[in-house]
Amino acid sequence: MTGMTKGIVLGVIHVGMILTVSGKLLYDRWTRPRAWAQAATYDPDLPIRGRYLSQRLQYPAEGFPYKAPENKNGSDWTWENHQWAYLESRDGKLVGKMVGPGPGQWVYVHRNPDGNFVAFSDEPVLLFIPDTANVPSLKRGEEVWVEVTIPKKGPPRPIRAGIKKNGMITPLEF
Repeated sequence: MTGMTKGIVLGVIHVGMILTVSGKLLYDRWTRPRAWAQAATYDPDLPIRGRYLSQRLQYPAEGFPYKAPENKNGSDWTWENHQWAYLESRDGKLVGKMVGPGPGQWVYVHRNPDGNFVAFSDEPVLLFIPDTANVPSLKRGEEVWVEVTIPKKGPPRPIRAGIKKNGMITPLEF
């Protein structure tokens, strides 16, 4: 086998691997549930190049035990509130539950001043965008939301970002 033949075979194998992964991701996107989740700002420290939005997902948490913070600064980012959440899509929104049959991820459970619980994803989701994309700055009353696919296993996979204003999410076009 010549060097040229070996190179072509290796190239065909690489293209086959890429097409297999791409096909699986597209299949999941078509067949698995989708949901929108509010995105919390997160400053990444990653060595990858390119332009991307790194966001921690924030969504309602149901049925979790909660330990009030004991420290003086009031932070509840403690290991006692670091728990496993099962994910589901409910009315197009992502919800984390203490018990469930679906996929899940590690979250930090936080109690809002109104008494409701929310979960913040332990690992951020990365949404890659073109270098020429114009990312709008938020105005008063606007929130960043991310639409995700909920796979059978593993964390949610981001599809696109949107801006929520007056109860309506408008997807961003990059």
